[in-house]
Amino acid sequence: MHKVTRAALGMFLGLSFSGLAMAAEPPATGLGQAWPNAVDVSLSPHWHVYVFVLNGVKYVQVNDINGNVIGAVGTAGGQFITLPIGEDSQYVSTPQQRAANTSSINSAASTTVYRDSSTVVTATPQSDGTTKLTASSAVICTDPTRCGEIAVKPTH
Repeated sequence: MHKVTRAALGMFLGLSFSGLAMAAEPPATGLGQAWPNAVDVSLSPHWHVYVFVLNGVKYVQVNDINGNVIGAVGTAGGQFITLPIGEDSQYVSTPQQRAANTSSINSAASTTVYRDSSTVVTATPQSDGTTKLTASSAVICTDPTRCGEIAVKPTH
């Protein structure tokens, strides 16, 4: 009976720790949903940002304050791709792909809505009610004499 109790305790602890390890990883499902079962990692209270990871590719989705999907990008190894989801997906720009539609005029300043050690995403509301999203690589400058900027460290 004592061995059965130890085995049950071992299985319980193993499952508990695997749950903790899984909780540390971003989810791989829910992309494209208004309110996905994922942590909101937005840097701004006016936006919702969700990160998903699948097979080494990070997907960053931006929703407006009401949960409407605005757009999303996929990124891996410094490369980006615009995903065909969201109300304003045609206004998403990456280093490899400029927005398909750029006829809007800015009506507000850009807001950084997401930043990690490799990716930055900004949102810029346009005068026609659309939102321009811009994704880029996060350049971390640790030597201001070489970069000509103030040293910036990643926030995550």
